[in-house]
Amino acid sequence: MIPLSLPLSLPGVYAPQDDTDLLVHALGREALAPRARVLDVGTGTGAVALAAARRGALVTAVDISWRAVLNAKVNAVLARQPMTVVRGDLLAPVSGRSFDLILSNPPYVPGPPPARRRGPGPGPGAAPRPDGYRPARGAARAWDGGWDGRLVLDRICRDSPSLLLPGGVLLLVHSALSDAARTLAQLRTAGLRADVVDHRRVAFGPVLRSRSDWLRGRGLLGTEGDRAGGTRTHTRCGTGTGTGTGTGTGDSVTGAGDEKEELVIIRAERPR
Repeated sequence: MIPLSLPLSLPGVYAPQDDTDLLVHALGREALAPRARVLDVGTGTGAVALAAARRGALVTAVDISWRAVLNAKVNAVLARQPMTVVRGDLLAPVSGRSFDLILSNPPYVPGPPPARRRGPGPGPGAAPRPDGYRPARGAARAWDGGWDGRLVLDRICRDSPSLLLPGGVLLLVHSALSDAARTLAQLRTAGLRADVVDHRRVAFGPVLRSRSDWLRGRGLLGTEGDRAGGTRTHTRCGTGTGTGTGTGTGDSVTGAGDEKEELVIIRAERPR
């Protein structure tokens, strides 16, 4: 594990976790030229942005939360690493600019509309995202990805390709629950070479545990009968993994214990 301890992690700001660590590992495998232009979308505490800054990159970090912006700025000062931190909605603050590398650990956890948080969701045949859906306010913005987990992911897939320089790379981490195959398809349609290059299985945290009945109602998790036989690991990563370790497709039972979530790293490169 790459150490992710930071001088400051404010309450209400997404603290570095397994998905952060997985993204930092992916960053470590990228060849960064001196003063490469790097963008971190949804920076939170600035953990991933600082990992790039320590390698000599020119880093711009964006977050919609004022508290996260303050958190990342203070951490940059304490770490003595120069980087620009701005508040804004995803890629809007950097419109018209170009980058060698774009990094993002966006909100990706599927969840019911706020008015229906307490009950199980409708069946698998229901509409993928009700009109007018908005994620919860406050700290929940760091993980709440909407009905299908793609409220933010779809925007990143749509807008990031135009910000990449020729040969530029997007590194994106999210859950297999949020349909990695769709991410790959969108990025490939935009002209990028996209593959799943890494994955990691992690135990459900408090948010997914609180939504497990709703996720099961939508067919995204196994039934209670499935769970009785062991740990259910959800993997829905699609096809065409190409480079890296790749992932499987479907559900697998791996032993007794809690349910696990599959995190994936998607790497998408703009051809030169």
